[in-house]
Amino acid sequence: MEPFKYLKSKPVPLDIVNVDTDQIIPKQFLKLLGKTGYGKYLFYNWRYNKDGNVDSNFVINLPEFAGREILLTREYFGIGSSREHAVWALKDFGFKVILGASFADIFYNNCFKNGVLAIMLDKDKIDDIFSSKTDRDIEVDLPNQTVKIDSDTHKFEIDSTLKHHLLEGIDEISTTLKYENQIRNYELNNFQ
Repeated sequence: MEPFKYLKSKPVPLDIVNVDTDQIIPKQFLKLLGKTGYGKYLFYNWRYNKDGNVDSNFVINLPEFAGREILLTREYFGIGSSREHAVWALKDFGFKVILGASFADIFYNNCFKNGVLAIMLDKDKIDDIFSSKTDRDIEVDLPNQTVKIDSDTHKFEIDSTLKHHLLEGIDEISTTLKYENQIRNYELNNFQ
């Protein structure tokens, strides 16, 4: 994973409540090997019509939102199944930050395991961003745990271990590998 410290981007406003992981990445696209290649299937049933043509009215298909790296969401984003593919699709599409009022627990943790920063802000703050600030830059500062839009700065909470993993660009496996010598010594001394 790449370390994450700071990001400045305008958001893509996905103004839908209760987005489940099957809406994020439908089950028929879970056959790829690895964590990449899923971005083209992100929100597939909303991005494309029944004929497979692009729905030019769906928010992430609109040209003015191309290249933005922050997804602005409503309540209960990532509910449903625990599929990690949902985060892989979001990341592969180019989202580095997901900003919302609430997330499903497993989805939230899967974000951090894959280098995506999920930030929860109060519902009123999210409503304010949706109503008047989707065309403004959002500055995300992980070391200081702030989200800044114009002169408004909002603090966000994050578990210190998850924060450390993002700042260092490491996951749980990388953390374990730091102790490879100690693990090997333990195995040699206790399992012979």
